[in-house]
Amino acid sequence: MSQQFDVVVIGGGPGGYVAAIRAAQLGFNTACVDLFKNPEGKPSLGGTCLNVGCIPSKALLQSSENFHAVQHDFAKHGISVSGAKMDVGQMLARKTDIISKNAAGISFLFKKNKVANIHGLASFKGRQGDKWLIEVTDNGAVVDTLEAVHVIVATGSSPRALPGLATDNQLVLDNEGALALTAVPKRLGVIGAGVIGLEMGSVWKRLGAEVTILEAMPTFLAAADQQIAKEAFKTLTKDTGLDIKLGVKIGEIKTGKKSVTVNYELNGEAVKAEFDKLIVSIGRVPNTQGLGAEVVGLQLDERGFVAVDEHCRSNLPNVWAIGDVVRGPMLAHKASEEGVAVAERIAGQKPHVDFGVIPWVIYTSPEIAWVGKTEEQLKAEGVEYKKGTSGFGANGRALGLGQAQGMVKILADAKTDRILGLHMIGPMVSELVSEGVVSMEFKAASEDLARIIHAHPSLSEVIHEAALAADKRALHG
Repeated sequence: MSQQFDVVVIGGGPGGYVAAIRAAQLGFNTACVDLFKNPEGKPSLGGTCLNVGCIPSKALLQSSENFHAVQHDFAKHGISVSGAKMDVGQMLARKTDIISKNAAGISFLFKKNKVANIHGLASFKGRQGDKWLIEVTDNGAVVDTLEAVHVIVATGSSPRALPGLATDNQLVLDNEGALALTAVPKRLGVIGAGVIGLEMGSVWKRLGAEVTILEAMPTFLAAADQQIAKEAFKTLTKDTGLDIKLGVKIGEIKTGKKSVTVNYELNGEAVKAEFDKLIVSIGRVPNTQGLGAEVVGLQLDERGFVAVDEHCRSNLPNVWAIGDVVRGPMLAHKASEEGVAVAERIAGQKPHVDFGVIPWVIYTSPEIAWVGKTEEQLKAEGVEYKKGTSGFGANGRALGLGQAQGMVKILADAKTDRILGLHMIGPMVSELVSEGVVSMEFKAASEDLARIIHAHPSLSEVIHEAALAADKRALHG
């Protein structure tokens, strides 16, 4: 006998679980089917983001930053520490505890909102009347059959592998393996200077590894504003000590018993490098295998993404898709907002998700964050703009924190003064960028930010100063 639901969500990541909760809040009988299991073999909600992505990486980043501060920064405060040691096992245990608490929190929210929590692999099996038939399997065995009026596909993404190179998470690591190293490797190689590569490289560099990052693109952080990207490259190479090589052409990679040899070409010269561990972080691919898309005719594009319109509708009636499995940035917060929007559209509401005001953050030290258009994009589009910049170097709060590196840059329309982009590198800019998101969502001008009173001393004063600078009336620079 099939279980009957109004809405079935396939995937329990930040898009899926949020969609399920919102659908339940709106009065729909809702189920969420999720496949993920933790290393102990137990179901764990939250998807890649919570279990092997955003959350654990931030835990390790904080631990490594604390260790680095003990060794290099505390003396400036008059605090003497000798013989500091890093217990990698305890660091990983703390990470695991954070994951467990968050996963348990999602389970509690499902119970609170009466969302049926089903573990297994969900796949389409057909259509019966106005309902979709979904089969749930676990280790190949059928454990449940569901019927749903609406289905929300939120199956997320997986790491893209290098052709011909197997990921064993012993020598060759993806994001999951990079988060589970039980000891600090002496020589760590990273292929890809994206978010995962930079963050994981930073973690293990601070803990003592020699880190080399190999990036195919000739430009560092091509998606970011290049003034910020250049500042980031300088800081991450000079201060953090990452060896970042751009314009690399990867050749043959050989794995031995205890090391990995990477052959690559740089500036026309052949180079051979040997690493104790190699992290591969060259992007992600959508999880659509096993979904049964071909059974029901669910349309996928040439890259394997579920084809959807601007409202996340697929080509099939009452089948929706959100998050990493559809077009747009692969960001957890984008997936969550799409999940909420779809649930509300099913209820007949008219929400919207504005891709133009989605914030981006890289949690290196210093952090990098931005929202809106880059200066390069505005030039390419022929938009007349003005800009204002201000640095953290003279900011009292940043100096007190001992983190006075970086800057804030505001881009505004030359005629209307409407804010078009906010770009920053510096302390806690992952939090500060929300001021730009709110400003842009409400169509604010740079003058609006310049007229708002910012607390003193605070890091946000650098945004205020950049807004003033956009009108050529900076007070502290």
